Amino acid sequence: MTRELSRQEVASWKRVIRVMSHELNNSLAPISSLAHSGAELAKRGQIERIEAVFKSIGARAGHLHQFLSGYASFAKLPLPQPAAVVWPEFAAGLRAHCQFELQGGWPEQPGFFDAGQIEQALLNLIKNAHEAGGPPDEVSLSLRADGETLVLTVADRGPGMSEAVLAQALLPFYSTKRSASGGGTGLGLALAREIAEAHGGRICLANRSDGGLAVSLLLHGQARA
Repeated sequence: MTRELSRQEVASWKRVIRVMSHELNNSLAPISSLAHSGAELAKRGQIERIEAVFKSIGARAGHLHQFLSGYASFAKLPLPQPAAVVWPEFAAGLRAHCQFELQGGWPEQPGFFDAGQIEQALLNLIKNAHEAGGPPDEVSLSLRADGETLVLTVADRGPGMSEAVLAQALLPFYSTKRSASGGGTGLGLALAREIAEAHGGRICLANRSDGGLAVSLLLHGQARA
């Protein structure tokens, strides 16, 4: 068991190094190239083109800052500070950052959890749902009370996940995304899992029978409905 845990730890660190190296190179290489281009333009007196160069450098630097902030958030997740949550206010904050279809309405009774952390978890899940490839207007959020457990479910109509991906999707730094910027960090679902478990809950993933994926945050002992 100790040997297997050690092997998994080494594999996780290797994934971290690969992802960070790839993302750093994808930002630093164009920044270096743009800086060189800007210097050449300045030498030639083509000042009118330098503004675009600086904008591109700023955009790449902003992307890199966002990427590193994601890792910092995962590594330094503070203990949750549960408090009464008024659903209309929570909903307004969530809708200010993302688009989703609410199914079933908000509970009448307030919730009780760390609103900032649960909002961050839901934002990650909703972002993933939008990136799954299904219709944007079919990304939904539903809430229900199952005894003393509050269940918050984000669903989409994308292709779902294979059994192999489902088995690894909650591992830190695991990602199937591919993009011009080097793909995903593999932290969205892992951070949601950390937040759920910090609240004494858990996260579940399941393919929907009629297509798509459903990801549920189960917060035990939090239901107030």
